[in-house]
Amino acid sequence: MASPNDAARASVERKGSKVAVAQMRSTGDIEANFETVASLVKDAASASCSMLFLPESFSFIGTRGSEGIAIADQLDGPLMGRYRQLARDHSIWLSLGGFQETSTEPNRLHNTHVIVNDSGDIAAVYRKIHLFDVDVPNGPKLLESASTAPGSELVVTDSPAGRLGVTTCYDLRFPQMYQQLRFRHGAEILLVPSAFTKTTGEAHWEVLLRARAIECQCYVIAAAQAGRHNEKRESFGDALIIDPWGRIVARLEDPLAVGIATAEIDLAALQSVRTSMPVAQHRRYDIYGDSGASDGRGVRSTL
Repeated sequence: MASPNDAARASVERKGSKVAVAQMRSTGDIEANFETVASLVKDAASASCSMLFLPESFSFIGTRGSEGIAIADQLDGPLMGRYRQLARDHSIWLSLGGFQETSTEPNRLHNTHVIVNDSGDIAAVYRKIHLFDVDVPNGPKLLESASTAPGSELVVTDSPAGRLGVTTCYDLRFPQMYQQLRFRHGAEILLVPSAFTKTTGEAHWEVLLRARAIECQCYVIAAAQAGRHNEKRESFGDALIIDPWGRIVARLEDPLAVGIATAEIDLAALQSVRTSMPVAQHRRYDIYGDSGASDGRGVRSTL
């Protein structure tokens, strides 16, 4: 795993701020995808946002897993370097929701969520744990594990907006992961950059995101791929920011449009929700236990 440098490890003041969530339609054209992201970054910076959240597969979506393996790069490689330069040029933090990173296996890559600070340094790295191997009735058949190696660590990191719990897409269906990020590791904002299929998105997208926000009393920021990428892939879209009470506080008018939606992250309001509904104090670990490792194994925390 690429380690954050000393600058990125430095303590970050968590005070809440204005942030932007992105909706885009990536394709197999790496340069066109970069230009789309550059435009979204410019829009977020112009709106005085401290951070922009981009979806899974922001830099590339092909028609076959082998295409992703062919273009995969290291985190210190030239493609990630261009995205880091965007953050540096616009003095904005970026959540790069799913990058095709080379792994130690020649036939599989990592689906890697990278947090970049406003100096262009890598602040945190999360490699997707839960891989999407499904055959949806009347929908697509996808086998992510054929071309992707799973990660093995939970990741939390501080940012100007708050303490981030870093996840990706299919992770959303595993609530224990989010409860660990919140109750064991102090997450205030849960990140769910995604490329949900149209079929599963219509049925489950909003309800799962709101459930994670409510049960964890966290903001949830869900950047989304939207629309048809190629003849084999179509994504649901509908990028959202949800507050700790489960209310949608940011959403694009068109769930398939390319663009951003913005919201203020209010950490005082978050604490008010947690104080008025103190579920953290009422958890019965004596009965149903705690699935997290109390010694901190399997967790990468960037402070």
